[in-house]
Order: sequence, then structure tokens, then C-alpha cells
Amino acid sequence: MFVSAIILAAGKGLRLKSRVPKPLVKINSRPIIIYSLFTFSRHPLVSEIILVANSANKEALIRKIKQYRISKISSIVEGGKRRQDSVRCGLKRLSPETDLVLVHDGARPFVGKEEISAVIKEALETRAAVLGVPVKCTIKQVHSPQTIVHRKYIVKKTLGRENLWEIQTPQVFARELILNAYRKFSRSDVTDDAALAEKSGVKISVVPGSYHNIKITTPEDLIMAKALLQQ
Repeated sequence: MFVSAIILAAGKGLRLKSRVPKPLVKINSRPIIIYSLFTFSRHPLVSEIILVANSANKEALIRKIKQYRISKISSIVEGGKRRQDSVRCGLKRLSPETDLVLVHDGARPFVGKEEISAVIKEALETRAAVLGVPVKCTIKQVHSPQTIVHRKYIVKKTLGRENLWEIQTPQVFARELILNAYRKFSRSDVTDDAALAEKSGVKISVVPGSYHNIKITTPEDLIMAKALLQQ
């Protein structure tokens, strides 16, 4: 089994409000991206890593990879405007041997070895699997303000949380399945790769993940990340 891991590090991180590109923002002494690269490079089921960068951080990422001696990186490519555009750039660099494609957000530094193993093994059986955790909070569907003058958000309904999960990465797919989904639906605006696979009529398996597998998006997330490291 040959697993190609596409690690996304092309986002600019505007919501993080940092002058440093998000993948290079440090949690304690290490850049965010290094945590996940360490984990995937040392995972026995991962065969290669394709890192997707952008023009502003590519050279800095190359230096960090050398500094931290990250192995298994077969390509470093520049991404596109949207998340799925960046994934598509990574898909073009897959090895001819690739059986499974794993996609992970580099902004999720604390994904665990066990979760990676579990989602890969599930995808080997079902052809499409994602990590996820049940939502803890009450979720309500809300109407957005209709005018600038009336800035009120009105509850439409409360959703039953027993069937609601927060989906994480990595997400893992059979090679031809995800390539076919991108060929057919890459123009669609989606927030994860599983959404494109769903459009193809594919059934996606959800593997229980970890609440520690947070995504660094805002300054508050950095505070939480530092607290998790102290644990």
C-alpha cells in the first residue's frame, strides 16, 4: 500500500492577524507546520509527503524542512487561490504508485499517530474516510441580517446534535475516487475534500478523531494550542 500525504500550507492566515505566514507561526519554539510534518514523516503507513506552499512562504518552508530534517517529502508545490485549488496542485504530483491519497491541513499540528492509522485503514476498506468528533455545543441555524440597518441574527431552528459531527483532517481517499471527484466538481466551492467526493455519490466513513486535533485559525486558537502542549 502506497499512501501519498498532501499537506496544505498555502493559506495566508489573515484571520490569525500575524505578520508571519501562518505555517511559520511558532507554538512554543516550533513553527505550526513542523508538528504535523514530523508526525507524518515518521508514520509507517505514509509513503511520501507533498507539501503545498505559496509563493510568499515556499523558500522559508524549504529552509525549515532542512533545519528540522523532515523526511519523505517528494515535492513542494505552490497552491492556488482556493483550498481545493491547492489540493489539485498537490494531486498533480502524486507518485505513479499511489493507492491512497491523504489530505491534511497543516494548520492542524496535533493530529495523532493513532488517528492517522485509523483513518488510513478505514479508507483502505471503504475507499473514503475522514476524521471527526461529535459536536459538544447546541447548534442553531440562524438567519443572517437582511439589511445593514437591522443587524440582528434570528434563530431559524435548533439542530439535533446527536447526528452532528465536526469534521477534521486527515481525509483519505482511493486515488481514482478523489481524482475523479476533482475532475468533475473542482469548480464547486467547498470547505473540504469529502464534500467533492459526496457530490460523486460516494459514501464517506467517519472515524472518531480527537478534540486535541484543533485547527489554528484565530489568535485564540494559538492560546489553546500552547495550553495543549503544556499538557
